[in-house]
Amino acid sequence: MKTIAANTLPQLEFYRYLIGAVGPRPIAFASTISKEGHVNLSPYSFFNVVGSNPPMIMLSPNINRRGEKKHTLLNIEETGEVVINIVNYSMVEQMSLASAEYDRHVNEFTKAGFTEVPSTQVRPPRIAEAPAAFECVVRQLIPTGTEPGAGTLVLAEVVVGHFSDDIFTDNGLIDPRKIDLIGRMGADWYVRANGDALFEVARPKQGIGYDQLPATLRTSRILTGNDLGKLASFEALPTDDEVRNYGETDALRQLADDTRNGCQYLPDVLHHRAHQLLAQNQVREAWLTLLLVR
Repeated sequence: MKTIAANTLPQLEFYRYLIGAVGPRPIAFASTISKEGHVNLSPYSFFNVVGSNPPMIMLSPNINRRGEKKHTLLNIEETGEVVINIVNYSMVEQMSLASAEYDRHVNEFTKAGFTEVPSTQVRPPRIAEAPAAFECVVRQLIPTGTEPGAGTLVLAEVVVGHFSDDIFTDNGLIDPRKIDLIGRMGADWYVRANGDALFEVARPKQGIGYDQLPATLRTSRILTGNDLGKLASFEALPTDDEVRNYGETDALRQLADDTRNGCQYLPDVLHHRAHQLLAQNQVREAWLTLLLVR
């Protein structure tokens, strides 16, 4: 384990460790407007949702290497409004282009080829090509420092949301495969939240807990931490009768026969089988398998 005190490295060097380890980070593609009416568009990965009643978002534009505030922050200080446009995979190269350091009053909508759409309750426009956009009113600015790399937390309340018709499931929820989001990693790396990168984790129940797992499971060479987490979330273990009946099934008898014929040590065989079942989220069947040997 490499241990580094943050104050022992130059700011930029520790920043690289920080953004390399903390990710993927969602991206706020922020459109703002100055008091003179000049539009700015810029992406920020120091961003997230921080509340839902009222709906609040946070982004943090950093002071640049020359010690100057970002144009986004200057505009927010002048007008108190921002639109957070959500970035998906089809926009990533244009979004990257908009992150270049243009002069203050250059419109990145034009430079990056995005279409301005008037907002309904705030002055900055939104991006027509974005799968979702949130019109926001800024409620609080919290500076974290004054040197290059310091941020200003912008706490903004969402007053209107806009959502593409193409991103919904039949039951009205946003489909992660259709919205096709991206996230920021370290250096020049991004991640696409689609395909094999997507997986589901069931909401936890008040199960038996990791501390109640048998020691033979906690020390297994085969079962992973994710496997044990699923087992520990199970609410109540199968009864002895259920285990006995399960052990009489053809599949389990075949595993036992293979073991008796010298294939493998029975507990290892059962742990392998449970690992396969847990990968398919068949937690009860995994427990029944594991409890065949106590």
